[in-house]
Amino acid sequence: MFSDIVAGCQMFSRIVFALFVAQLTAVSAYAEIEPNYFYQAIAPLPTSLEVDRLQADLGEKLFNDPILSEDGTIACSSCHQLKNAGMDSRKVAVGINGAAGDMNTPTVYNAVFNFVQFWDGRSPSLEQQVEFPITSPIEMGSSWASVVNRLSGVSEYRDQFRYAFEDGEVSPANISRALAQFQRRLVTPNSRFDRFLSGDQTAISEFEQRGYERFKQYGCISCHNGINVGGNMYAKLGLARDYYGERTDLKAHDFGRYNITGREEDLYVFKVPSLRNVALTAPYLHDGSVETLEEVVNGMAKYQLGRRLPEEDLDLILAFLQTLTGEVQN
Repeated sequence: MFSDIVAGCQMFSRIVFALFVAQLTAVSAYAEIEPNYFYQAIAPLPTSLEVDRLQADLGEKLFNDPILSEDGTIACSSCHQLKNAGMDSRKVAVGINGAAGDMNTPTVYNAVFNFVQFWDGRSPSLEQQVEFPITSPIEMGSSWASVVNRLSGVSEYRDQFRYAFEDGEVSPANISRALAQFQRRLVTPNSRFDRFLSGDQTAISEFEQRGYERFKQYGCISCHNGINVGGNMYAKLGLARDYYGERTDLKAHDFGRYNITGREEDLYVFKVPSLRNVALTAPYLHDGSVETLEEVVNGMAKYQLGRRLPEEDLDLILAFLQTLTGEVQN
């Protein structure tokens, strides 16, 4: 059984490496990427990405304005708190009228490097992602028509849209574009591990370097790789062992990508989350059911790799994960 898992991981790693190269190629179109990183499993984040300044400034204002919600109480920043690693530290998000969602809020930092958005990958881009929270009855509870109407009634917004966009319109497309441009600013570079990859051998300790080696040796790197140390592929929750077991309380959100495609092979499949800033983004998993980093690492070893981590190896991997915390916007 274990040999089959190892063989599967090796084949998986070759596929992932090809995807990683493709991702780097795409990212390098708008960021400076050193050529030698094409041959490593993880690459440092660029310090910034090119954005349209006027559109990004408008997007920042929209991001922090509850005007997007139907009752004027919820902004994007209500759940994606930039001073809190881009998320809300709740098990699940809370929307208008105190409505509880069913999914854990992913960090908005470095979302630009994810190959799709949302846990189930329902959106292929940051622009298309915008519509879901705005129109969700348990998030912002609004509609494009009402959002456009409210924004059009504010002279300052009318002026900003006129300056930022060629057509000057307050429109769903331009709102989405502005928010996406702002999110492209939300990159957290210069983690200690990034500096280590860039040649500073003193940026992480020998203990943390050993943790990175364990991270690779156990096969964590098969899914958590690339610029975002994840976020560039799907994986089934419970690759090696049945994660849900005998549970009878499964909810629709536990089915993952199956809800989008209806294909049996997508049952319990989710976008692999990025590990960037992972030490700051508890609770974990799609439903926020795991409270600590130690618990989630042990759980992933058990259910994804079919392994039990000795305490020393767990400590090493946890130490490595601490090095992935970048410069978070204040």
